[in-house]
Amino acid sequence: MAAPEIFDRAARRHRRDRAATNYAAHDFLRAAMLDGIAERLASVKRAFTDVLDLGSFDGAFVPPPGARVTRLDAGHAFARISGGVQADEDRLPFADASFDLVISAGVLDQLNDVPGALALTRRVLKPDGLFLGAMLGAGSLSALRAALRVAEAERPVARLHPQIDVRSAGDLLMRAGFALPVADTESLRVRYASIGRLLGDLRGMAATNVLANRHLLGRAALARAAAAFAGAADADGRTSETFEIVFLTGWSPSPDQPQPAKRGSATASLAGALRDRH
Repeated sequence: MAAPEIFDRAARRHRRDRAATNYAAHDFLRAAMLDGIAERLASVKRAFTDVLDLGSFDGAFVPPPGARVTRLDAGHAFARISGGVQADEDRLPFADASFDLVISAGVLDQLNDVPGALALTRRVLKPDGLFLGAMLGAGSLSALRAALRVAEAERPVARLHPQIDVRSAGDLLMRAGFALPVADTESLRVRYASIGRLLGDLRGMAATNVLANRHLLGRAALARAAAAFAGAADADGRTSETFEIVFLTGWSPSPDQPQPAKRGSATASLAGALRDRH
């Protein structure tokens, strides 16, 4: 029996199609993710020839010079705009060992099966292929969460997606079979004049609620949330919102990669080293 899915796949496709028309006006978060991925990619001194852009949005990711890029998005409109394939990121339609680089920016936190998606990503990588990912992580949207808690104090409802912290992200990479896994975070703070502007950005970047069990936010609750959000504003009337970006790096295993030393292979003891320091 299959486990119940957290996210509504049809709703997610619809939200992505709705966002595609005016995405460029709200793409700052993914742009920050792509900048971080580009920075990490620049530190890798090797050539890549076959690249997968997993969750392509409008196709803004620029592949390394000379590389062929395949793009995939869960939304029909984004897949069409980017010249890619329409499919869910945890149901990849590619053969094993098809790519030597996979990048993914801004979609992993909206998947029903994140471990499965990462395992599939590793499988479509060639040996010693590289995965670079970025997603919204734990600690994000703290101002919005606080406002919603105030608005629905008597009957709280899950309205924002579960979030993965950096330690869990590293564990997921290891669980998926990646070698040399690294997970780290960067914070992006944006100041908003109103909760409406924040919600507009979330709609525009296809990041609103697609939980399978979701409920409408009534007008009275929205008004209370708006007041609570405004109450947290600085002296200039703007409220700071936080976006925590979790970056993921992992390699497809290969015999040519550096291997950790076997247990018991050390030639000097820790106790001896400590004695030598006195």
